Amino acid sequence: MIADMLECARAWAADDPHDGDRAELEALVAASSTDPTATAELTRRFAGPLTFGTAGLRGPLRAGPAGMNAAVVTRAAAGLARYLAEEGHVGRGIAVGFDARHRSDEFARVTAGVLTGAGFAVSVLPRPLPTPVLSFAVRHLGAVAGVMVTASHNPPRDNGYKVYLSDGAQLVPPADRLIEAAIGAVGSARDVARGEEWTILGDDVEDDYVAAVVAALQPDRLDAAARRRLVVAYTAMHGVGAQTTARVFAAAGFAPVHSVPEQERPDPEFPTVAFPNPEEPGAVDLLVALADRAGADVAIAEDPDADRCSVVCGGRQLTGDEVGVLLADWLLRRGVRGTYAASLVSGSLLGRLTEAHGVPFAETPTGFKWIIRAGTPAAPLVFGYEEALGYAVTPSVAHDKDGISAALAVALLAAELAVDGRTLTDRLDELAREHGLFATGQLSVRVEDLSLISGAMARLRARPPAQLLGRDVEATDLAEADLPVDAVRLLGEGVRVIVRPSGTEPKLKAYLEVVVPVSDDAGVPAARRRGAAELDQLRVEMISTLEL
Repeated sequence: MIADMLECARAWAADDPHDGDRAELEALVAASSTDPTATAELTRRFAGPLTFGTAGLRGPLRAGPAGMNAAVVTRAAAGLARYLAEEGHVGRGIAVGFDARHRSDEFARVTAGVLTGAGFAVSVLPRPLPTPVLSFAVRHLGAVAGVMVTASHNPPRDNGYKVYLSDGAQLVPPADRLIEAAIGAVGSARDVARGEEWTILGDDVEDDYVAAVVAALQPDRLDAAARRRLVVAYTAMHGVGAQTTARVFAAAGFAPVHSVPEQERPDPEFPTVAFPNPEEPGAVDLLVALADRAGADVAIAEDPDADRCSVVCGGRQLTGDEVGVLLADWLLRRGVRGTYAASLVSGSLLGRLTEAHGVPFAETPTGFKWIIRAGTPAAPLVFGYEEALGYAVTPSVAHDKDGISAALAVALLAAELAVDGRTLTDRLDELAREHGLFATGQLSVRVEDLSLISGAMARLRARPPAQLLGRDVEATDLAEADLPVDAVRLLGEGVRVIVRPSGTEPKLKAYLEVVVPVSDDAGVPAARRRGAAELDQLRVEMISTLEL
């Protein structure tokens, strides 16, 4: 088996169009005769190709089929071109965007060259820009597809490749499987035709995106002075969102945000955070400190490609479920009617809110590629979210999650509440008194050996717990349910757990929820304390259940 793997590595290296990647593999092959770690590294790189997960291709920057590199990107672009050609789209336009991660600009050029060589009219965004701008550009330019080179919130040594079709939304079956099959049929990366005459776009697309977001959220419905008074702290987390976000806020009539200086400029090393993900412990520490110094009413963190955002109010980082419910409640009170959607791993309160307002609610599989497709012609999607800090507040603008429009919506809501001396957390308390306290949390286990995840899922399916928090629970294998996903749901009175493998990272995740009634005597603070204690106990019980 090792001899076969080495032969595969030599063949891949000989075909690799990138000098640096080829030399990297050749050095590992040479070292493998005396260094077991080199053999182990080659085994990882040739264990299999990257596959389309929840958000397209994503993986570590390294040579070989199981990494992000020029050869993999060449084949991905060629496979996309073949699929689009078979669908009858040769000659149509394709939009390409990229963030500021290591090699993102290179991979965008490789993509543009391959797609141009295949006969498509390729337009490349002028510089590193947020993912929502690319999603917007696909429909705005009338393109048949789009590619965004980004690994979003993954570690610094990762990169990724998101593919959009003409609707500006991420791939769903069968297109993802058909493109994956087309990639597998590409053959030699060196033999792929390449062109050079693609178009570099100007600033027009970003200008139009900014105008569309502001028009959709109608900031003029709130007094101009109230908007100017709001103090906002902000961080781009070393990503590409700062400039576009500043433009959106200015166009909406807000004062300039207070931006974390150490994190304002793009930096692919993400030097001030362990992981460039606002969900990770410590990631928003600099933002919280700045908010305190500036006396900010609200603090907002975007992830590196600005398709997610996190919110801090009064020193407390809100959960994705809390922000999702606040935004939905704000839109509902504004009279925005249509379908409201959330992924099945998100909290249950949105369903309660939509029922109270008499509007449709859709529960979808995990991932914005499903959320953005919720709704019907009679009741189109007007808002969607998932607990991992992703929100579609303006789905008519970007057919994907959009941290920039969500940030503006949060600011408008905070400014509106401030007129009456209230805050985002005050509104959460009001919702808890009206509907009960829905407390959500997560247990996330990162692994190196993916077999640990499959093993834990198999054990859970074979021996699900009969009780959690002392309450009877019923287990449902969602792989066999109406929402076919690789997940198990445990549901009982006031308690819910959904366990699934992550679609973008080597993690097993358990999504936890408890519902606590709010007593007139003890009030919301007591309910929050009880909810936090029950979540802590639920984590302990699930760690034991999963045996990880």
